[in-house]
Amino acid sequence: MVAHLIEFATNHYLLAGAFVILLALLIATELGKGGRSLSTGELTALVNRDEAVVIDVRPKKDYASGHIVGALSFPQDKVMTRTAELEKYKSKTLIIVDAAGQHAGHVARELLKAGFTAAKLSGGVSSWRGDNLPLVK
Repeated sequence: MVAHLIEFATNHYLLAGAFVILLALLIATELGKGGRSLSTGELTALVNRDEAVVIDVRPKKDYASGHIVGALSFPQDKVMTRTAELEKYKSKTLIIVDAAGQHAGHVARELLKAGFTAAKLSGGVSSWRGDNLPLVK
């Protein structure tokens, strides 16, 4: 299998080179989305020091089934229309949390553009659950 891959890459070096470049660009784009990614430990430390507020962007139904203690519910499609409600948290980092970390980057990027300090929880609520941390209903 590896021998075939090496043979293909040497016979089609332009295609292989284009693939590597596109892959690098994709990775760079994904890493640059929405500010920095935080681990569950970093999130907990920031919240405990009163330096951050957790913004849960999952639908209301998912939020009601279990969310991080103290998290505010701002469904993803409504966050940018409700930025006035977030103004009182402008001095803190807004940590965006979604189900699995797929949409938080987009929301965090929009909040950064609006002048907020924002980050995202890497892996979303799934990583929170994976670390056996509590959710409240």
